[in-house]
Amino acid sequence: MRSSLLQKGKILTILKNPCISQHTNTTITQNPHIQNPFWVLQKSHFSTTSKFVEYEMPSVTWGVVQGKKEKLVNRVKICDYLKNLGIIPDELQNLELPSTIEVMEERVRFLQKLGLTIDDFNEYPLMLGCSVRKNIIPVLGYLEKIGISRSKMGEFVRNYPQVLHASVVVELVPVVKFLRGLDIDKEDIGYVLTKYPELLGFKLEGTMSTSVAYLVSIGVWPRDIGPMLTQYPYILGMRVGTMIKPLVDYLVSLGLPKKIVARMLEKRPYVLGYDLEETVKPNVDCLISFGIRRESVPSVIAQYPQILGLPLKAKLSSQLYFFNLKLKIDPEGFARVIEKMPQIVSLSQKVIMKPVEFLLGRGLAADDVARMVIKCPQLVASHTGLMKNSHYYFKSEMGRPIKELVEFPEYFTYSLESRIKPRYQRLQSKGIRCSLNWFLNCSDQRFEERLQGDYIESESAGPSFFMGGKLELPGSQVVSDEENDSDDELLYKRTVSL
Repeated sequence: MRSSLLQKGKILTILKNPCISQHTNTTITQNPHIQNPFWVLQKSHFSTTSKFVEYEMPSVTWGVVQGKKEKLVNRVKICDYLKNLGIIPDELQNLELPSTIEVMEERVRFLQKLGLTIDDFNEYPLMLGCSVRKNIIPVLGYLEKIGISRSKMGEFVRNYPQVLHASVVVELVPVVKFLRGLDIDKEDIGYVLTKYPELLGFKLEGTMSTSVAYLVSIGVWPRDIGPMLTQYPYILGMRVGTMIKPLVDYLVSLGLPKKIVARMLEKRPYVLGYDLEETVKPNVDCLISFGIRRESVPSVIAQYPQILGLPLKAKLSSQLYFFNLKLKIDPEGFARVIEKMPQIVSLSQKVIMKPVEFLLGRGLAADDVARMVIKCPQLVASHTGLMKNSHYYFKSEMGRPIKELVEFPEYFTYSLESRIKPRYQRLQSKGIRCSLNWFLNCSDQRFEERLQGDYIESESAGPSFFMGGKLELPGSQVVSDEENDSDDELLYKRTVSL
């Protein structure tokens, strides 16, 4: 009779336990022939849910009815066992532990199979209070279902062990649904949570909602919120009043319109992680101290937002010394270079020297090369193989004096095949003689208008830049350390033959 009552009590406990029932549609009946109702649950559940099938269920799970003295004795045994493993059980004093040492042994083994170590247990000993069957397996199974691979599960738990206490239905599922509602792709959910697992412990109506609402209010496109959060999910943990808004307000105070700030954050959301007082403000002051004009600071930031988070003083000091020593550019000229192309603070000096040496090797004086770099800093990020092609065409086909390149160094930033050649050939067919600036520094439509006109005009070549920090040039390739050292003519003829 006593055995029958205990059996019924166990079945009722299973049915009332949300951590078990939330992951299965299994119906358990009070069958007197069933000796272990958990075996029924385990078999049915794992046969229908392939995600969990490889997690080994504990074989020692049921407690026994114990008296107060027996419980105390077993607790002492468990604590001694943990101490022998090197685990300090002090924080477990007020925590309910398994009724037998065998259950604790299986719990420890299960967590160790995930990749957790004794150091991890000591870092967060409360994980030893989580039942493998009721807490750990349902949580791990759900995490795997949403995209966190089993190979990274140990690292995930190590970074955020509190997840083992969570209810899948009450706490984890709502957070995942919230992230999906922010247009984070389903296949990216696991990646986002792996980067920032603490999201699983946040309240939906708190920081996560307000940070997103604020970004939209300053002009961030709602459709870009998902990609932003995928790239930098830490935004969801930032308080608007103390972190996001003060940074945005400061950037606006420098002269950046809110719409530009919004576009900048869409492309580089990690800028929000830069500390305003410790990093951003000192870096702005550093730019000014190196001669960057205050009115040019907004343009510098818009071109290269990463400059706000760099160890800027060291980088600027190193590049200034290099530019002065190797390129004969003084501090004022260096400041103008940074205004036009701030990415230079992070550009390798080896990369910079290759186009400079190419120009010096074509008979240009060092002073002229310095003037060219100050006027068009993009030169130092140019691929010398392309520069050789353009220079050979300039010399052999166009037959122009070298001083025109000094006056218009931007020539090297245009594509030889798609702009320089076709436009020059059109000029030749019409018998028009004009400056490099006149026929290159304009749109295709404007070029056609000029060809139809009966006049010649000149336009100043302003600096061009790309927001976001890519070292790219108009019609050119990204800077590469690999260069082709072939002779100009051979390289040009080979390119033409292709």
